[in-house]
This record gives sequence, C-alpha cells and structure tokens, in this order.
Amino acid sequence: MNTHSQEVSRGERFGFGKNWERFLQTLNEERIDEAERSLEEMLQMGTLAGKSFLDVGSGSGLFSLAAMRLGAERAHSFDHDPQSVGCTKELRQRLFPKTGRWTIEEGSVLDADYLSRLGKFDIVYSWGVLHHTGNMWQALENVSDRVQDGGTLFVAIYNDQGKASRVWKAVKVLYNRSLAWRILITPLYLACMVAHGLALDLIGWNNPFSRYFGYQKRRGMSLWPDILDWLGGYPFEVARADEINDFYKTRGFTLIHSTLSKGGKGRGNNQYIFVKGSGPEQAHYESHRVARASTSQSTVPQVSEA
Repeated sequence: MNTHSQEVSRGERFGFGKNWERFLQTLNEERIDEAERSLEEMLQMGTLAGKSFLDVGSGSGLFSLAAMRLGAERAHSFDHDPQSVGCTKELRQRLFPKTGRWTIEEGSVLDADYLSRLGKFDIVYSWGVLHHTGNMWQALENVSDRVQDGGTLFVAIYNDQGKASRVWKAVKVLYNRSLAWRILITPLYLACMVAHGLALDLIGWNNPFSRYFGYQKRRGMSLWPDILDWLGGYPFEVARADEINDFYKTRGFTLIHSTLSKGGKGRGNNQYIFVKGSGPEQAHYESHRVARASTSQSTVPQVSEA
C-alpha cells in the first residue's frame, strides 16, 4: 500500500481518484464540449496551438483533453492519486490513443524535485486542487515556478468564508473518518441542498429541475461526483481573493481576470488568471479586456450601484 492509499485508509485524505472513476462513467461528448468551451472562455484563447499545457492535479483528465482538443502543442498531466492518473490515462486511450504530445505521470505538486524536472510551460492549470494538498500555500508557490516568463497561470481556490469554512472543514473530517459518518452526513446534506435550491427556484420563478438536468453546463461536470467531492474533499484549505492576488503579485504575476464565488461571498472556487512578468500574453489579455469593455459601454446601459 502506497502513502496515498494509507492516508485515505486512515481518513486523512479523500479518495478523489475513486470519485473521478464515477465521473468517467457519465462522460460524453456534450460534457467534453462544455469543458473545452469553459477553458477557452477563461483563458480568452480560441486556440492553444503552439502552447505547452501543464495540468496540475489532472483528476479525470478532462481539462488536459480539452487543452489537446484546443490544439496544445504538448500537454503534461500529473496527479498524486494513482486512481486519478489511471482515469487520465483511460481518457487519453479513448480519444488520443496514438498521440505523443500528451504525457501522464503520478507526481506531487509538493515535490519540488519532481516539478523542476518538468521544465516550464506556457499555461499552468490547476483547478480546485491546491487547497486539497495539505499545504496550499507551498503548492501555490510551487506551481508559480512552472510558468515561463510571459506565460499564464490558471488556478481555482476555495473561497474563505470565515466561520462557515471552519464548519465545513469539521464536516469533511467527520465524513472521511468512517462509513457511519458518511451515511449520516450525505442524506442530511442532500435534503438541505434540495430544500435550499427549491426555495430559491420558487422565489425566482425558475424551473426547479433545471439546476440538476443542466448541471453539465458547469464546466462539463456531473452532479453526484461533485456532491461527494464537496462533502469528502479533504485536506481542505481556503483563501480570500485579495490574499491570492497579493501572494502572486509579490512573485511577479499580474491578475488579468477572475471570477469569484457569489461575488466573493460563496463557498465555491474563486478562479484566477495570472500572467507572469510581461510579454505577448499580457498584451493579448489586455486587448481582450479593452475590447470587452468597449462592447459593454456601447451596448449596455451604465447603471450606478449603490
């Protein structure tokens, strides 16, 4: 039994790889297209042709696949969880079986020696991973070193809700402690989730089923694996948006674009796009920002917010 398996068996870590195996059973072309669209939209790039892509904590491998389909010159995926590595390899075998441009390994983002051997990349991507390492700030530091000058860093980190985040951390500890706790916590959470969603939909005159049947539009994800990921996702750390921005600003990165969970008040992931130093990528993002601002000013009435 390897170190990862021992940590899972002791309740010190959630088995993300097993959960990604569940997800792959639901994966279809629609979900792949949605993942590709979301990556393209956040990176503000219609193509990744000529670019190298590093997927830190690849999970199912879906976003490495999206990068490949967007034309990445090469992609490298790694994960600490052996089952996640297996999922990524399975996805490559399904859709890019003969490629030499997509490499996959087992590795840890906390292993500086391993990372140094990888070299540097045009795009470093790590969505919802680094807060599960057990040493988030070191992981955030380590991925920054893999971005080449002028390159792009795309990370997503759970938002810090203060006391609420501490409560969720306690829930996750219990969830991973034993099957008995999982049997107790899961139905309670489901009942609260459905009741809360129903109340919001009734207030907003929305179809209460649309949030479930249209779930794949959230980056191509699947509802049940995401529920288990949220309840069990441990280790668990959080950060405010200003903390992440300040952390990378002192390391020579410029924040280009971000989307915050419920405006910075939610418990979900805040997404950040940074550019390292200066170079063509920064000019690229700046041109997109100016174009979007111009379109907004010309087509949308300006409304002052109180």
